[in-house]
Amino acid sequence: MKFAVQINGSPYAGPAGEMAYQFVVAALSAGHTVLQIFFYFDGIYHGLAAQMPPGDERQFTHRWRQLALQNNIDLVICISAAQRRGLLSLEESKRQNRANQDLAPGFRISGLGQLVEATINADRFIVFPGS
Repeated sequence: MKFAVQINGSPYAGPAGEMAYQFVVAALSAGHTVLQIFFYFDGIYHGLAAQMPPGDERQFTHRWRQLALQNNIDLVICISAAQRRGLLSLEESKRQNRANQDLAPGFRISGLGQLVEATINADRFIVFPGS
């Protein structure tokens, strides 16, 4: 079975990120495919490069990146949600005359069209809402 996943919740403000991560790991372990993880609303903070949680806390950005690299999962940050919250890709940073990018390696910024495409190609679409 092919899944598309959407995460709306901030990494550390509720259970959405951890629940989504555990779901994706379980789905992959069961032999399923995860086509895309789409980070929307405050979920975009999963892809923030500057996150520096203490060593004994979950390292969401790193965990998503490793999981995506090992399983060829597309990690997509919603461009509208990102811009509203000040998270910019390298291209957008240059366009806005800002010094650096905010997007963590392994993530990319795109629009809702990418989410629609993923849901069309998936057998199931799972949403993990924010708190």
